[in-house]
Amino acid sequence: MAGRAVLLIPHRGDAADEGGLPGDYRKILAIVREADGPVQVRAVGERLGLGLDASVHGKLEPLRAKMTKLAARGWLHKRGDGRFTARP
Repeated sequence: MAGRAVLLIPHRGDAADEGGLPGDYRKILAIVREADGPVQVRAVGERLGLGLDASVHGKLEPLRAKMTKLAARGWLHKRGDGRFTARP
């Protein structure tokens, strides 16, 4: 699209549903929605089967960046304590 930026992760209001999100972002969104309450990035990583070593903080950063991007676009809510919840 000449002269127009295309967002990989659309704003929630710009997309009809999460079907417009890439697969890994849809999986993250589903995990957060299935949770009983706010979730930590580490818990989402464990559910994704990433085999994350919790003692290595840097391993969580790519996943945290994706979740933060979902929050910035209105798909998730990032709480002050760093945990995430699904938007209604």
